Amino acid sequence: MGTVTSLHEHRLARANRVARASGAPAQTTLFFDLGSPYTYLAAERAERLFARLEWLPASADALQAAEQTEEGLRGVRDRAQLLGLPFVWPEEPPQAVRGAMRVASLAAQRGCGAAFVLAASRLAFCGGFDIDDPEILAEAAAAAGIGLGEMLAAAGDAGRDGPIEDAGRLLLAAGAARLPALRVGRMLFCGEDRLLEAAAAARAVV
Repeated sequence: MGTVTSLHEHRLARANRVARASGAPAQTTLFFDLGSPYTYLAAERAERLFARLEWLPASADALQAAEQTEEGLRGVRDRAQLLGLPFVWPEEPPQAVRGAMRVASLAAQRGCGAAFVLAASRLAFCGGFDIDDPEILAEAAAAAGIGLGEMLAAAGDAGRDGPIEDAGRLLLAAGAARLPALRVGRMLFCGEDRLLEAAAAARAVV
């Protein structure tokens, strides 16, 4: 289905070799966009489903266009209700939370992506807050152990946009139709509703 980046492919292959040798589940990569409510629904469950999970921000308009329609909103509400999760649609839908995504890339590099994504998505889709607001973003960053100065620097770093957008484009090229997307080895699972399927695949790749 194609690669996301050659470096990521190398790291993933190495991690999977180690997993096979140890009998541990294969590492899974979760590609997310904080502007998508499905990222919130996935974040609430992903850490319990995967023993080894890497979080990487990815952004592409084509991967979440359907969520901005009335039908898409009803689908999110129905899915949240089915999962027993609270859901609040922000007054200003977070379609392009560029600052928050930049901080997410820092969190991913630091290995605290899960904590940041969970905090940020809860603020957006449980509290209805604008997570690109510096005060709100600082709360999410603090939950992941990222200091205020580091958060502000990352949020203003336009150099982080390129890799995030590249990841989205390469996911599209690999056949992704929506986010979040989960990659297990060379298998790609698109959508929060495929978390269980991806978790089963991760356990099988040993």
